[in-house]
Amino acid sequence: MKRLLLNLQLFAMIQHSDVDALIPEESIREIFQGIEAQSQVFKLCTRLPNMSSNRTRLKVLETLPMVYWQGSSTAFKKTSKQAWENKYIYAEELAVIIPIAEADVNDAEYDIWGAVKPKIVEAIAKKIDQAVIFGGEDKPSNFPDALLTSAFAKGFVREKADAETMYNAISETMALVEESGYDVNGLVAGPSIKKVFRGMVDTTGQLITGDEISALPRAIVNNGAWDKTKATALVGDFKQVVFSIRQDVQYKLLTEGVIQDPSDNSIVYNLAQQDMVALRV
Repeated sequence: MKRLLLNLQLFAMIQHSDVDALIPEESIREIFQGIEAQSQVFKLCTRLPNMSSNRTRLKVLETLPMVYWQGSSTAFKKTSKQAWENKYIYAEELAVIIPIAEADVNDAEYDIWGAVKPKIVEAIAKKIDQAVIFGGEDKPSNFPDALLTSAFAKGFVREKADAETMYNAISETMALVEESGYDVNGLVAGPSIKKVFRGMVDTTGQLITGDEISALPRAIVNNGAWDKTKATALVGDFKQVVFSIRQDVQYKLLTEGVIQDPSDNSIVYNLAQQDMVALRV
């Protein structure tokens, strides 16, 4: 499976005293914990240390060394060349503006941050999984091909035959990865895959358990990112997928100005005229 380099970045800054009550300091940590819990990519893949800038260079071993049998104790030792190529991991920004009525913010009985925070986490996790698994029109150009895009391009795709069991279809798909020299250590799919595993029975009608396929770690993409029209499931060595985070979650509370629809520049909200504030993440 192609190595995928992914990272996440969120920008803004605190410039309003009311934000202290709206966004507790520990919320930054909670947001990242929530993203890693909801993003299936983050669950299975390898996390690198946090980035200190928007581009980080990685040294990746491109050619493995060869070792030779000598044949005799006096034979010359052969040499092996290790080729290293600079790889870069890029930070791309995810952002959102959330308009809120001032009356709701000032209502002490209404936990506005408690309502907004999980929605932000869910939206970020969905966007990450979409970009990594399926790609999409708004996938950052600095990111490599999505996992499914790369699999189709390399021919690592198998369609289930009408008379074939799903158990065998998954096994044969795993073989495509294994024949390339990698172990399958995970399966990613949408919620509908649960029915497939519940229906995996042997010739006596007993549920198949304790085998390699049923024990395979499964990441169920239930945040809306999975497109079942493109694939039923994705298997592979997900440890080869690496990502990093530039941990700059910041906020700005906007109290004036207008919010425009980027598609046609029409004004959606006028904060001052409509007694609203907007939280920019």
